[in-house]
Amino acid sequence: VQLQASGGGLVQAGGSLRLSCAASGRTSSRYAMGWFRQAPGKEREFVASINASGVRKDYSDSAKGRFAISRDNAKNTVYLQMNSLKFEDTAVYYCAARQSFYYGSWGLSAINYWGEGTLVTVSS
Repeated sequence: VQLQASGGGLVQAGGSLRLSCAASGRTSSRYAMGWFRQAPGKEREFVASINASGVRKDYSDSAKGRFAISRDNAKNTVYLQMNSLKFEDTAVYYCAARQSFYYGSWGLSAINYWGEGTLVTVSS
């Protein structure tokens, strides 16, 4: 499975962005998908996840109420809608795939595939 994230950019605080992650591979729609982010000087952290069917979703505390993850399996694409962006949301955002979904923060070692990151910069 290959993943390609896009949609990052510069946005003012309070604004919105939608990230996309295009997956390739015959079995990509069977994977649970997630978004992570890594701010400068910080460790990569879990942001949101969604199961293969798109029914189950989970979010980090910082993302709850502001971000929404979704997927379109017909297009092999996962989205992260980010609203009410804050300066502290500035980071490189990565999409990730793993074979099974579970609620809670995903550990980095549980990820089967990573995509290239896309930079989100929120100006204060």
